[in-house]
Amino acid sequence: MRVDKWLWQARFFKSRALAADLAEGGHLRINGQPTRKPGHGVGVGDVLTFPQANRIRVIRVTALGYRRGPADEAQRLYDDLDAQQGEDETIAPLE
Repeated sequence: MRVDKWLWQARFFKSRALAADLAEGGHLRINGQPTRKPGHGVGVGDVLTFPQANRIRVIRVTALGYRRGPADEAQRLYDDLDAQQGEDETIAPLE
């Protein structure tokens, strides 16, 4: 499946054109490799890294969608690796 279509189906972007612009601008990595092609293939197990809303998202693809569904359906398409890293980190209190 095309990476721009998957990002749109997973509701990371409001339009497929915005997802394509991200890739064409050189702001998208698939499994650590930069890509400028919105048509680059993405599959289950791939890790996507891209900026969104003042943070860097690191996402593992867990399923390929067949439509742009509601948010709860879209969230089943990926694992948010940033959230998992944040749970493991502990912040020491300031002295």
